[in-house]
Amino acid sequence: MKYLFMIYQWCIVAPILLVATIVTAVVTIIGTYLDSEWWGYYPAKWWSRLWCMLLFVRVEVKNRHLINKETSYVFVANHQGAFDIFSIYGFLGHPFKWMMRKGLANFPLVGTACQRAGHIMVDTHSTEGLKRTMADAERKLSRGMSLVVFPEGRRTATGRMGQFKPGAYKLAVEFNLPVVPITIDGSYRVMPRSTFNVSPGKIVLTLHNPIIPSPEGHNIAQLMDESRQAIASSLPLENLPSDAGKR
Repeated sequence: MKYLFMIYQWCIVAPILLVATIVTAVVTIIGTYLDSEWWGYYPAKWWSRLWCMLLFVRVEVKNRHLINKETSYVFVANHQGAFDIFSIYGFLGHPFKWMMRKGLANFPLVGTACQRAGHIMVDTHSTEGLKRTMADAERKLSRGMSLVVFPEGRRTATGRMGQFKPGAYKLAVEFNLPVVPITIDGSYRVMPRSTFNVSPGKIVLTLHNPIIPSPEGHNIAQLMDESRQAIASSLPLENLPSDAGKR
């Protein structure tokens, strides 16, 4: 059965998704000249759902009632695998911009589509590049847009959640935006960093209570720790960070 699915994945699904990716990128590029917010979000949302549907990946979202569609948030999630992107983009149900590595902008068509959609390209190679990244994020947040960030920066190589970086939390504090932790469970089993082969399965997105920065100035380290603990609370034992229980 495993080998039959691999044949299905590479011989049938891969060509369909390649065409779908090109079409989605072109539609996004053209559409954003008309309405950058709508066309920068919905075509990619449907594209993400197509990935999950064709590869038999089910996505369940828990506690969606905790977020308000009229409110801007900084969503922070653990980063288990490639399907984190498809599950959040396709099923979160709240328009947002990604903070993504600048190198993705070099992908033909897709990189251009991401830039046209207004996603934030993170440049950490220089102090000036980081300043431009933060300024871009600030512009997006000042217009009432939400962000989704993977504070670990990269997908886990072991399945365990890693350390968080402070960038997203600094923005949340500066703009006094609620931080919503999202636990992603199942993505590592579906497609870990070490392979391009997909294993059909289920991904669960668990939304946690928004953490509202204190008007007096929330401690960023405390905000990071609180959100990290919330995310860890819905992870199975094998995906918990290696420092769990050492507090």
